[in-house]
Amino acid sequence: MGQRLSGGRSCLDVPGRLLPQPPPPLPPVRRRLALLFAMLCVWLYLLVYSCAGSCAAAPGLLLLGSGSRAAHAPPAPGPDGSPPRLPFPASPATQSAAGEEMAEGAASQEEQSPETPDSPSPISSFFSGSGSKQLPQAIIIGVKKGGTRALLEFLRVHPDVRAVGAEPHFFDRSYDKGLAWYRDLMPRTLDGQITMEKTPSYFVTREAPARISAMSKDTKLLVVVRDPVTRAVSDYTQTLSKRPDIPSFESLAFRNRSAGLVDRSWSAIQIGLYAEHLERWLRHFPARQMLFVSGERLVRDPAGELGRVQDFLGLKRIISDKHFYFNQTKGFPCLKKAEGSGRPHCLGKTKGRPHPEIDVQVLRQLRDFYRPFNRKFYQMTGHDFGWD
Repeated sequence: MGQRLSGGRSCLDVPGRLLPQPPPPLPPVRRRLALLFAMLCVWLYLLVYSCAGSCAAAPGLLLLGSGSRAAHAPPAPGPDGSPPRLPFPASPATQSAAGEEMAEGAASQEEQSPETPDSPSPISSFFSGSGSKQLPQAIIIGVKKGGTRALLEFLRVHPDVRAVGAEPHFFDRSYDKGLAWYRDLMPRTLDGQITMEKTPSYFVTREAPARISAMSKDTKLLVVVRDPVTRAVSDYTQTLSKRPDIPSFESLAFRNRSAGLVDRSWSAIQIGLYAEHLERWLRHFPARQMLFVSGERLVRDPAGELGRVQDFLGLKRIISDKHFYFNQTKGFPCLKKAEGSGRPHCLGKTKGRPHPEIDVQVLRQLRDFYRPFNRKFYQMTGHDFGWD
């Protein structure tokens, strides 16, 4: 042990010479960068796994946008492997009536049912945007030519409202495509945001109340209503712009003009029987879940009416007078800044078109016809809209 090796080294020095030396420590900057990179990799892995892998492994959970699990779960396929049938098939009457309610011109895209979208991969869904797609918590269900497009565009200014632009027509025309297809039409939302859509024909579709209730009994419903006589003339004006050869308003509105017998089967007249349509909705939804927006007040005082809407939806009152200016040419308010734009925005050229001249006596007869229905509607909603 005490002998010394050549070179004057002790045998005790030999093991230390043979052992590997530890690497020199990393500089502080490189050490911090390496730690940051490792943390970033772990964060990305956890995020992709939670947002993509879990959703792909359990696609049924994607349907739980609102309401109960059972309400949103897709129906089971038939015993023979055929596609599942939903409990409320569209009736021929509904399909034929829906054809009369197509929009025109620049708004034609809003009225078309979107095609079935391709199912995105989990990774592409993750990188395409933040948030998730939910079934709507609020729907503008009517009425046609009442001001539904204006209400939707005004609401989209609110940072906590996300709405699909085109009218899905799911509960009246595309119900057989299923809730997964419907949900995939919706925009992505973050926590605290509301998903919305608007399809005015829902209000007059007999199957729509039960179908929306089956999706979620907690859905909030908005109905924009307007003087039914003015609404009927506006409805006729839209049809006339597409089919200039149609009969006169008077001949369509009356079965017997001299006897004052109004033709209730004409859709332009039938839509304005608000009390009759509302009775069907109240069988499936309590009145507290429905808000009736005045189409006239939406023009005169958009900020005031939007205040009621924001309160109803549980939103902070952000939309105010500062968001609007009155367009003298069109005769209704426009947005100073639209969603995602710094420019003023008015509705399309199909909105605010002049109405044809209608005989005053014809309008008086129609007001007499609608008066009892209007008064019943006032009682049902607890609000006098002043149409009489």
